[in-house]
Amino acid sequence: MKLLFSLCATLLLISCADNSTTYTLQGEAVGYPDGARIYVYELDQNNQPKPIDTMIVQGSKFSATYPKTEVVGMNYLKPDYTKEMLYYFPENINLKATIYKDSIRASTILGSPQNDNFNEFKNQLTTIAKMRIERNTELNAARINRDTKKLKELQQLNLSDSGKEKSIKLDFIENNPNALYSAMLISEMLQKRELTADKALAAVNNLSPKVSKSPQVAKIKASVDALSKSSVGGDAPKFTAPTPEGEMLSLDDALGKYTIIDFWASWCKPCRMENPNVVAVYEKYHDKGLNIISVSLDRKGQKERWTKAIADDNMDWYHVSNLQFWQDPIAQQYNVRSIPATFLLDENGKIIDKNLRGAALANRIGSLLD
Repeated sequence: MKLLFSLCATLLLISCADNSTTYTLQGEAVGYPDGARIYVYELDQNNQPKPIDTMIVQGSKFSATYPKTEVVGMNYLKPDYTKEMLYYFPENINLKATIYKDSIRASTILGSPQNDNFNEFKNQLTTIAKMRIERNTELNAARINRDTKKLKELQQLNLSDSGKEKSIKLDFIENNPNALYSAMLISEMLQKRELTADKALAAVNNLSPKVSKSPQVAKIKASVDALSKSSVGGDAPKFTAPTPEGEMLSLDDALGKYTIIDFWASWCKPCRMENPNVVAVYEKYHDKGLNIISVSLDRKGQKERWTKAIADDNMDWYHVSNLQFWQDPIAQQYNVRSIPATFLLDENGKIIDKNLRGAALANRIGSLLD
């Protein structure tokens, strides 16, 4: 009877624990004095930090209790005496943190599947990063000694490490479909061109339904869609925008046998340095069917700077601008995140090449029109 009563009591305790509406975050603050603060933030729908709590260190310990939630999220801790942050996933499971005052990167938050996997993920990338740092000394020595054989060998090792890093990221995404960080990682790899639009979309579609409904994933899908539309082989997204004279000009109005869409700005030094090359190509091939439409990312209120740069650089072709800086809707359509950026279209408005500069641009146009 005693055994039966003990078993029932145990089951009752487990049931109560499972039905708890809160979880705890507690841990050890190594090297922190009493009174030190550990700020708790959550990332909102726009991945912006929102403060939700402050824990106080007492006797090298800290703890707090938080309500369980069905919202998929990612939080972070920011202790006093550092600008670095320690990320974690609020998985409705009690978590244990160890924070080192002299090394946030070595600190951990463990106790749930996502947090344990995330910690292992960080360790793998940290190991590769340390190897690359150690190898830099050898690389510098090889350059100084002009040891081309050693230099090539070390560069090949760095290239191999880059491949390993990519594999580690892809493994995390595949094995953690319930983690919001998987979505964030897809977005990062997409922007760094470590993933093509097609592969990014496939990875997004593999995420759990709960993560897939998050605003972050909606933004990734929008970016993937924009990348797909602005990729070589796709139809160039249509647009209409104001000319310097205030008239509306569409892409269709500017199409020639071949057309360059040129994203630039008067404030962009690399763009201004590239402009003479574009001018030379245009003057040589315009009569053979080459058109150019430049889209300026100049700021609101800087129309005079825009038009003066056009005149100063002898850019005698089509020009449009919404004067909205990086918020320009055409740049967003084409997923332009740095300038200068160019897209080469055929007569049907299909993208056949992109981001050609200098001799590469001249050679490509020459191969088409000479």
